[in-house]
Amino acid sequence: MCSMTNRKMKKPKPLIRNHNHMDFLTEKMTAITNGLGNTQDLSFRDLYFNSKVLKIVHINSIVQENDLYEFVVRPLLENPQGKVINIIGGSNIDETTDHDVAISGLAEGRCLLLEDDSEVMTLVTVPVQSSSQTVEPENEKVIRGSHRGFGGDLTENISYIRQWISSEKLTIKHFLVGKNTRTKIALIFISDLANEEIVKEVVNRIDSIDSEDIQLMGQLEEYVEDYAFSPFPQLLNTERPDRVVGNILEGRVALLMEEDPTSLVFPISFFSFFQTSEDYNIRSTTASFFRLIRLLSYMTTLCLPAIYIAVISYNYEVIPVEIIFSIKNSLEYLPFPPLIEAAIMQFTLELIREAAIRLPNPIAQTIGVVGGLVIGNAVVQAHFVSNTMVIVVAITAISSFVIPSNELSTSIRILGFPLMVMASLFGFFGIIIGLMMILIHLATLTSLSHPYLYPLVPLDVKALRDTVIRLPIWMINKRPENIKNASQRRQTNDSN
Repeated sequence: MCSMTNRKMKKPKPLIRNHNHMDFLTEKMTAITNGLGNTQDLSFRDLYFNSKVLKIVHINSIVQENDLYEFVVRPLLENPQGKVINIIGGSNIDETTDHDVAISGLAEGRCLLLEDDSEVMTLVTVPVQSSSQTVEPENEKVIRGSHRGFGGDLTENISYIRQWISSEKLTIKHFLVGKNTRTKIALIFISDLANEEIVKEVVNRIDSIDSEDIQLMGQLEEYVEDYAFSPFPQLLNTERPDRVVGNILEGRVALLMEEDPTSLVFPISFFSFFQTSEDYNIRSTTASFFRLIRLLSYMTTLCLPAIYIAVISYNYEVIPVEIIFSIKNSLEYLPFPPLIEAAIMQFTLELIREAAIRLPNPIAQTIGVVGGLVIGNAVVQAHFVSNTMVIVVAITAISSFVIPSNELSTSIRILGFPLMVMASLFGFFGIIIGLMMILIHLATLTSLSHPYLYPLVPLDVKALRDTVIRLPIWMINKRPENIKNASQRRQTNDSN
């Protein structure tokens, strides 16, 4: 926490009285509100002190009401006359006439006291008595990095973000959605980094929601995204505050909902789903290697069963001669064509996966291991599927688990079925046609009107430094061009 002595190099900016328009206290409140980007988690409270109005200002997502009452409000109520700095006491209290210092103090989590007819503003550090325990999200674990996850309390979730970002430009806008549920949501962004057009578009989409009941973030996502019928997710879904903070600092926008630990981040690109918060906490070579592994796993999940069908049905010539006889022996007694064989195993895999999710953890682990071994061994001995097919499905399943985003992993498993049909009809040519259709769809897809395949479409060579691979941090310290606001683009063009 910066003390007032560390700010001597900065010339104070006292507020000037202007009784022709509004009283002096209102002027200070307006200046502070504007300085904090008109964030809606800024709270004002009135007290009478020294027979005058005393305004208590704080950001309620950082300073808890019970702590504020205990260390600030109650001492002033018990001693309504005197000097504020003497009544509250403590070493973490400062006086200033500079409204920039006051605004910075509020953003850092301090409380501000404004006295009527006085230019002096008092900053008080409110001690935090207690904080609730947080649990790391089960589906987004990391080895190195923060192990904190969002909870169900909206104010607490916002406070996690404010603990990471102390900028006075961090802005919170609250909305109520659902005519019956009146669910509270929060739009979070940094006002001088986020693109004004993106913020305006999100606000318009939220205001245009006409629904009786919205209780879940997934329901809200369908109202906000561009293409509800696309199998690909267009908003980043995460329960990690550090990941949300990283995207906000790049100029993106986040949505939080009451009683939901999930946050939506946008606009994003296709490659955002292959990135994790841990990528920026390890060496660039290691992070790049992991990203390439994830992309390879993505293609394996999508294409491997289809490639197996194409090879068995049409293109034996691509298999080495030494392997052909082994595969031929395993296919000799099978009553089904390769498509049915693959469909049976993929469908069985999905059943095991769903059963493992719905059952309690101890039973789910048993179902996953025993179910896979027993069923796999039984179907091979019964000559329903080949040994090679079991290996293909096992590799496909493991590859799908490598993809960090569950939404993207699910979408690609769904797309694998039509690709298998194309492979059974036309062989490798059918696979190429299917991949071309998927690529065309991705090229036309947008996330809040921003290209989904950026920085490949449109091509931005500089942004590729943090896409498929990650270069060292000091080489990727600039925000993506597609989400910059107008003033940032002008500064970039001037520097070039």
